Amino acid sequence: MHDMVIRSGSVVDGTGSQGRTADVAIDDGCISAIGGEIGPGRREIDATGHLVTPGFVDVHTHYDGQATWDPEMSPSSFHGVTTTVFGNCGVGFAPARPDSHSWLIQLMEGVEDIPGAALAEGIDWNWETFPEYLAALDEMPRVMDIATQVPHGSVRAYVMGERGARNEEPTSADLAAMAEIVQEGIEAGALGFTSSRTMLHRALDGEPVPGTFAGAEELIALGSAVAKAGGGVVEVASDIGLGGLEGNFGTDIDWMRELAGEYGLTVTYALVQSDRDPQQWRDLLELSSAPIDGSGRVVAQIAGRPAGLLFGLETSLHPFKMHPTYIQLANALSHTELVAELSKESVKQQILSESTGYTGRFNHDVAHGFHKMYPLSGQPNYEPHPDDSVAARANRAGRDPYEYAYDVLLTNGGRGLIFFPLSDFAEHTLDPTYERLNHHGAFWSLSDGGAHCRLICDASTSTYMLSHWTRDRTNGPKMSVEYAVKLMTHDTAEIYGLLGDRGTLEVGKRADINVIDYDQLTISAPEMVYDLPTGAPRLLQESSGYKATVVAGEIVRENGEFTGARPGRLIRGRR
Repeated sequence: MHDMVIRSGSVVDGTGSQGRTADVAIDDGCISAIGGEIGPGRREIDATGHLVTPGFVDVHTHYDGQATWDPEMSPSSFHGVTTTVFGNCGVGFAPARPDSHSWLIQLMEGVEDIPGAALAEGIDWNWETFPEYLAALDEMPRVMDIATQVPHGSVRAYVMGERGARNEEPTSADLAAMAEIVQEGIEAGALGFTSSRTMLHRALDGEPVPGTFAGAEELIALGSAVAKAGGGVVEVASDIGLGGLEGNFGTDIDWMRELAGEYGLTVTYALVQSDRDPQQWRDLLELSSAPIDGSGRVVAQIAGRPAGLLFGLETSLHPFKMHPTYIQLANALSHTELVAELSKESVKQQILSESTGYTGRFNHDVAHGFHKMYPLSGQPNYEPHPDDSVAARANRAGRDPYEYAYDVLLTNGGRGLIFFPLSDFAEHTLDPTYERLNHHGAFWSLSDGGAHCRLICDASTSTYMLSHWTRDRTNGPKMSVEYAVKLMTHDTAEIYGLLGDRGTLEVGKRADINVIDYDQLTISAPEMVYDLPTGAPRLLQESSGYKATVVAGEIVRENGEFTGARPGRLIRGRR
């Protein structure tokens, strides 16, 4: 008798092959048979009319702190993810000198908008070195497997102290010490090394992430340490994906290609469509994906939907957040009291009459970009029509867009949300995203699970890839279910060196499996909850339609509820 049998589902195996109806048998945490005559199981799941897919492998998250206290790894676990990789963008919590804990927390809070109080309360810091951090992660069973990477910012600060934090030039001794730490981390089980090269990433004190201005010599030296330790990924969050070849980091593609070619590494960078130059991504993708001498490659990370800022009275940003009257009220009142006060016509008119305290181009868009603001309903639409914008709706109603946005925020008991696509929506269509996701030099990524807790909730993108791109999209081409599943399983696992035991449904591989009621697969509206340590807030977004998520042969989530099973462990090294 098998440990488990999943019966009569439409098996989409992650390879891109056409789905087929078959039974799947599981024994000892692995797939033991697919199709043919399969005998009974101690536990059986009727998957008739459902998809049976590999568990999703999400390689761009920021659970570096949360993974030390939360075995459920939400919200990614709500959306079929069975393997997650964090340590991205050059920030993390190891290595960490005892006197640098507060500094590392304010770095992570500034860059990834994870409440510092929650991190300070939740992390017990029973490590200093990177191998010790891995050992700490290894102690906790979870609902999914986790893996991590060595972050440049932490390494630089550990070796160089204040000089590293201030982005000063390293000495040759500094370089050697940093390379040794990177090599040690890869040898202990990290999947790669990461670095931040964007001016958008700043600590709470306003300083860019250590390593932001590192020269090619430093980056190649640290990348070569990855190769020396046996290989892995080098992940870069670079402004080249926003500012292009003319920006401050315009030569980043050069050293990425050099590093990939000389050392046989996979180098990845985030590529988005910017409003400033909506076609520039084409040149970057052509350049980065051009053939390289050697076995290495440069591949672009592509988000499955626009990076969506969520404006609301409980989130980090909204158009009135810097208006003097609003500041005064928000600092003095509870949410319920604030909503009651804001609902008074006299208060509303006072706030609308005031000028915003926002400055700078980005903040100007936050306060005045009503053509890019879209009220988010209970059925979230992340590819809205221009007619759905606050500006268009207000115009049709003969109202001022400021007043219209104000009223939207007060809906749903003061929990109304406005979707603001920060990138990848310059032409009011996701057609460029479709094109990039079908390009050989790019792969699905950038869900940012665990990060931007008070502003973004894109960890649900895996569910969106199936519900929108293969089923619901009406204003452009769709993907096949088989291709969308391949993007989130085989392709991500292959790039991060994990395809040996996961990423496809094959006999002998881990039984990481989703059983999905495809017709009922939906994403709920985001909502703010206060369940982080100290009661700190974060945005969560639930899903419907996952009948079961199986990790290593155990059902960890069934019909939207956790079962209590925690078979997930730390992944050490490529396989």
